[in-house]
Amino acid sequence: MVMPACASPILLPLVLLLCRVAPSGQEPAPVQLRLAGPRRLAGEGRLEVLYQGRWGTICDDGFDFHAATVACRQLGYTAAITWTHSATYGQGEGPIWLDNVRCGGSESSLAECIHNGWGTSDCHHSEDAGVVCSGQHLPSSSPQAATSGHLGEVLGLSLEEVRLKPILARAKLSLPVMEGAVEVKHNGHWRQVCDAGWTRNNSRVVCGMLGFPREKHINTSFYRKLWNMKLKDPNSSLKTLSQKNSFWVHRVRCQGTEPHLARCPTQVAPPAPQQRACPRGMHAIVSCLPNPASQKGTGKGRSKTSPGKVSPSAVLPVRLRAGTHAGEGRVEVLRHGQWGTVCDKQWDLAAASVVCRQLGYGTAKQALVGAQMGQGLGPIHMSEVRCTGHERSLGECHFQDAEQSGCQHEADAAVRCHMPHMDFQNQVRLVGGRSPEEGVVEVLVPVQGRLQWGTVCGAQWGLNEAMVVCRQLGLGFASHALQETWYWAGSTDAAQVVMSGVRCAGTEMALQQCQRHGPVHCPSGGGRFSAGVTCTAHAPDLVMNAQLVQETAYLEDRPLGLLYCAHEERCLSRSADHMHWPYGHRRLLRFSSQIYNLGRADFRPRMGRHAWTWHQCHRHFHSIEVFTHYDLLTLNGSKVAEGHKASFCLEDTNCPEGLQRRFACANFGEQGVSVGCWDTYRHDIDCQWIDITDVPPGSYTFQVVVNPKHEVAESDFSNNVMRCQCKYDGQRIWMHGCHTSDAYGADVVSELERRERLANNLV
Repeated sequence: MVMPACASPILLPLVLLLCRVAPSGQEPAPVQLRLAGPRRLAGEGRLEVLYQGRWGTICDDGFDFHAATVACRQLGYTAAITWTHSATYGQGEGPIWLDNVRCGGSESSLAECIHNGWGTSDCHHSEDAGVVCSGQHLPSSSPQAATSGHLGEVLGLSLEEVRLKPILARAKLSLPVMEGAVEVKHNGHWRQVCDAGWTRNNSRVVCGMLGFPREKHINTSFYRKLWNMKLKDPNSSLKTLSQKNSFWVHRVRCQGTEPHLARCPTQVAPPAPQQRACPRGMHAIVSCLPNPASQKGTGKGRSKTSPGKVSPSAVLPVRLRAGTHAGEGRVEVLRHGQWGTVCDKQWDLAAASVVCRQLGYGTAKQALVGAQMGQGLGPIHMSEVRCTGHERSLGECHFQDAEQSGCQHEADAAVRCHMPHMDFQNQVRLVGGRSPEEGVVEVLVPVQGRLQWGTVCGAQWGLNEAMVVCRQLGLGFASHALQETWYWAGSTDAAQVVMSGVRCAGTEMALQQCQRHGPVHCPSGGGRFSAGVTCTAHAPDLVMNAQLVQETAYLEDRPLGLLYCAHEERCLSRSADHMHWPYGHRRLLRFSSQIYNLGRADFRPRMGRHAWTWHQCHRHFHSIEVFTHYDLLTLNGSKVAEGHKASFCLEDTNCPEGLQRRFACANFGEQGVSVGCWDTYRHDIDCQWIDITDVPPGSYTFQVVVNPKHEVAESDFSNNVMRCQCKYDGQRIWMHGCHTSDAYGADVVSELERRERLANNLV
């Protein structure tokens, strides 16, 4: 061993001790953070870290709000509003430096948090984490520099969470909590907020953060009496606690347009060092108006405005499409009777919050750009939307017509809204699957006066019911609904069937809100016949090109001698069975169909190639036996003719520039429709028709339904139906007014139908 030149034998133990205490390779490495990603706003983006001279990303596994809080403070912001997963701000490049990051929330750097080790990760860049930070971005300064003022002025201060503490008995028994004392989590500790100077604008911000559209006026005199009684109660510790400044947040001043309380000017402590916080005050009380989801249990928000306060022309109904969770999705507005999207130019949290409140949710957690919730189809109605935050409808905000801005659907805007905590997630679980996203469905329901876990009868279990379960668990969409789960072992304490005959519309927030049998009736007895699901974060969404149908429709009298294969596949009306083959012909209404996948996942047949059906006559495989239904209906809704189309060639016929075709039918290839691509069935293909040989002249409704049996899960089934107005004089046919079922407002569709009925003397 060689001793340092300056170390004597007496100093040797000390040298060895110092070497053991501070090994050069074990110190937390100094790291820098930055936010990256396309079209991002200030304070949000993909989180990237500089380590050993290289920029890399952070995996979203284990990443949570505490880690986001540390990251935002390290970046120079006051607090975190939320964090994002699954490469919300695009996929990064280079190494994935950190995985399974776990922070307590008080660390000064992400390097101080627990993680797998630098560069140790099993993630892909599709799992890159991001953050949304609040407050002003400032250069590094001492966290102890001040203890009051705007939170954005002090890097060490963070307003992390807000909650309502229920005071009254009725409030304690209800979910979500809509009334109570305001408590904020400040630097890891919960504090009461003083009611001195508390305004309705403050209440509005708090309610928005908690998922409620607006605040409600409340008489606080009763709460004041309760407060005074507790102060006088010798057994209560309130008097002692309320005299400590650490018990209070001294003052909050919001304008009412902030999406988060952390963006309001806040005094955590009084301005004078010796001054007591909240003298003669009590805790601030807030009462919020419930949103539709907490009242009716449906995931569909509706535009609501107070009569007389907003001009009818300014009230543009809004809806969210293609969101993985309730309260998020692509923003679409109903303008000029037609649904269309919003361009993301200058799209921000203020405009997104107006949308969220209009739908009955709280403020916006995120204003998403770059079609992160999928691209829409049809018109782009609005661009450069500017809102103050007080508007009741997006139509009240200033905006430009998108036609003048040159926007494309690649720039469709989307939102994520604050939702109230309903505790639905703790009332259902998946057990026995290979991953947390699949398994036997077990529910918590009252049985003979007490809550009990049990299974769901698999009989009649379908995709709508599975969709509700996946939404309830926050797992997105259902990819499979299983009526038999013999290969998954359920919980031993939940073997009893507690729910049967479940029927869901698909929009409910919890399975317990769906229709079901009164007394449980499950002849199969559960067990291996218990219901199960497989969930997925993203799903496809098929939409028919209505304009192409309208432009390509025509009649053909086709000889029977050319229809043998079509007859074998049941593509002709039943009267064809009684004709003298091969003599005669059938009158066919032919058209081309083009089906877009607007979703965020590829559309794939449910069955693998090994299970496809071979049809010898046409010499091809059917990957889905009934892919589309074609119907001709009277104006009263009675069916006069029908057809169907199997998916014998489900492929990427065309894709936009920059997207590669990945599915092709040739040589027994994989079938499907990629995200952003479309599958075209030409008018001259067999079965691409309706047999109208037996249909008399008149006015009809022509209807096409894609994926009619819901064999493959989609994010939105409401746009799977396309309808046209159709007039047939016995020799020619006219098709007009073609539209998907959700493309127009109800008023426009009703008016089209009313005119047709009047024209044909149908009242």
